[in-house]
Amino acid sequence: MSDQVPTRFVRTLLRMVGDRGYDFSALLNDAGLEFDPLDQSHPRYRSEISAMQYSRVYQSVLSLLQDETFGTTGSELVAPGAFRMMCYCIISCGTLGQAIQRASEFYRTFFDERSQLYANFSDQYARVGYRTMQRQGRPQVEAADAYGLSMWHRFFGWLCGRPLELQRVDFTGAEPERREKYEKLFGCPLYFNQSNDLLYFDSACLNWPVVHTEHSLREFLRTAPYQLLLMENDPEGNNLSAQVKAMIGHDFSEGFPGFETISSALNMSAPTLRRRLKREGTTFQQLKDEARCEAAMLCLDRPELSINEVALHMGFTDPSAFHRSFKKWTGQTPGQYRTARRASR
Repeated sequence: MSDQVPTRFVRTLLRMVGDRGYDFSALLNDAGLEFDPLDQSHPRYRSEISAMQYSRVYQSVLSLLQDETFGTTGSELVAPGAFRMMCYCIISCGTLGQAIQRASEFYRTFFDERSQLYANFSDQYARVGYRTMQRQGRPQVEAADAYGLSMWHRFFGWLCGRPLELQRVDFTGAEPERREKYEKLFGCPLYFNQSNDLLYFDSACLNWPVVHTEHSLREFLRTAPYQLLLMENDPEGNNLSAQVKAMIGHDFSEGFPGFETISSALNMSAPTLRRRLKREGTTFQQLKDEARCEAAMLCLDRPELSINEVALHMGFTDPSAFHRSFKKWTGQTPGQYRTARRASR
């Protein structure tokens, strides 16, 4: 898990804004960036920024351009809110395989051929990616190509609440100069000069249940792609606790999903779920506290929210109760945590 994102990802977003004649200086200021990512000679330039800063730039850019596709498509901007609507179309699917098929159908309907999400399932592998990409003038694989596939990989894992182990990744472009960066990103064999840009994973994963609901999807979309950038991407982290925690989500303003609701979504009885969590050394209450703590830290990183507003977002009607709980979780008060975070930046 990493809290840092390469600055070059922000450059891609800013070029989208600049190419359309917008001034992005206020956007950078709102994200807390004290330098222009397009100017590598700036004395304060950094090769990495925080995941939260990247997500703020992302949200501002996509709001400005009225598109929400994670920058994962090769086409011109399409219908505003297309990615958001696609998410709502697939969130009710029972399994990952059903979700991918519905997403693919959605993209065939609303996106041009270059950007359609291609899916092909066999007994051994599921292949998901882009069937066609225009590569005139860019023979090598670019960071944007890898980033797009990586976001889909992480999004599929997010839907199921656990990391999705890849078997291989194909790129239509030639091998890049810094191949090791791409290998680290995907953690599997990479193949270049292929006919399609594709993710390969075990077809057994297609039967994994989709564990999220509209409740947790709303929070995901509000902060996207923050949760994808920080999510555990190690298959060794594939456990029931991670799935339950993903279903609890990060938006507690309307309460918590009940234990019975979660056990039903996971197709097991409440006693079985309780027993299996105990085997993993945790309880539902501990997972709720962890999720609430992570969500509180996420909200405290948003300067536009007062601490009392953060408390309400966490479902606390009494701010003092939030202060006590946060100190119990972290050893710091919310104010101390926020001050320390600002100083570290």
